[in-house]
Amino acid sequence: MAQGLMLRLAGSHRFHTIAARIPILRRIARAEGGAIFDIVQGFARSQVLATLIDMSILQSLQAGPQTAAVLAQGAGISTQRMELLCKAGVGIGLMKPCKRGGFQLTIRGASLLAVPGLVGMIQHHGAFYADLADLPGLLRGGGQTQLSQVWPYVFGAGAATDPARAARYSALMADSQVMVAQEVLAHTSLAGSDSILDIGGGTGAFLAAVGARYRSANLHLFDLPAVLAGAQSRLSGLGGRVHLHAGSFRDDPLPKVADTITLIRVLYDHDDAVVTALLRAVYNALPVGGRLIIAEPMSGGDRPDPITDVYFALYTLAMQTGRTRSAGEIAAMLATVGFGDVQITPCFRSYIASVVSARRI
Repeated sequence: MAQGLMLRLAGSHRFHTIAARIPILRRIARAEGGAIFDIVQGFARSQVLATLIDMSILQSLQAGPQTAAVLAQGAGISTQRMELLCKAGVGIGLMKPCKRGGFQLTIRGASLLAVPGLVGMIQHHGAFYADLADLPGLLRGGGQTQLSQVWPYVFGAGAATDPARAARYSALMADSQVMVAQEVLAHTSLAGSDSILDIGGGTGAFLAAVGARYRSANLHLFDLPAVLAGAQSRLSGLGGRVHLHAGSFRDDPLPKVADTITLIRVLYDHDDAVVTALLRAVYNALPVGGRLIIAEPMSGGDRPDPITDVYFALYTLAMQTGRTRSAGEIAAMLATVGFGDVQITPCFRSYIASVVSARRI
């Protein structure tokens, strides 16, 4: 009853007019109005960020404060328009004016540049933004998206044979895996695992982090041949513990070499049929008591997450091959193929990963 009344009042222009005259209600109305406008201007904010990266403005400011004139010369635009862009950068909290003129990075701006893979992710967002320009059309389906061309590997080995494209998406995936590894290993112990197989692990960034922490485990990496080309150098410091297995989990059997298998940011790239087949293959590849660890951004399910149910849900939709699932959905799929002892572990940052683990029983 009270909730219904609040909704009616919130939807009444007359109530808003009255609220503007009452100090307490005015503060609430102002905050709500600001939150609404933040949603309205969201695309403009993201485009400012993308442009600051594309024109290397934030990167230039790493060396110290710069005037708009100097930044404009490097970017090839007028000083007046660089002032406009820099003030927008101030508005989104990445830059701040200097007392003697010019602009410098804020702590947030400097932190953004320090996050592994984040600049690369922002740079490839042009394809994602282009697909979002017609979200109703994207939701209706039909037609090829630009983002699906950025990640060809999700369509299988046949779509990932171009070495240059494989190198680009492998580099972006590897950078993001550094953050994922930190998050996952802070919440999940692999102690007691004699042999670990990372499926779809690209050039081995996650496995490298595992190997550095668990120095006695044998390490196996399974991925497409075009992707594994960069894994040898990344993992060379781990010596004879590393074993590379070329193949596609969509088409080839998984090697039966491990008592622990990891799927790090893999499932949400694929549809339910592919995921179910992969989980069944993992179950068959593990010994009794063997462990599976799944880590990726997950939907909040019945309590939608403000990041994963917005950004990642739409991102996977634009990829045209997968979807963002909740931990509960993944747990149910694991149970369907025979896994038991399913455990769900939320991490500190849902936009990096949550973890679901299970054992073959």
